Amino acid sequence: MASVCFICHKSSVVGKSRKHRRGVAGKRWKNKVTPTKRVFKPNLQPITLKVNGINKKVYICTRCIKRLKKDKKEAIFQI
Repeated sequence: MASVCFICHKSSVVGKSRKHRRGVAGKRWKNKVTPTKRVFKPNLQPITLKVNGINKKVYICTRCIKRLKKDKKEAIFQI
């Protein structure tokens, strides 16, 4: 499964994690750890939608699911 939303095309983003160790003397930050790369993935959920009149199982981010529920419309998308 690719980490891409079917509707808004939200995908994975690369960032950095920064963890620090606490210093002893004077409560100063000591020996700062170098930031390491990590991946932030979108919260994708499987859902069944009508696409061009055919029911299809797709992965959609939770923001798009909330938007669909708010509209309360038939979810028909043209590709």
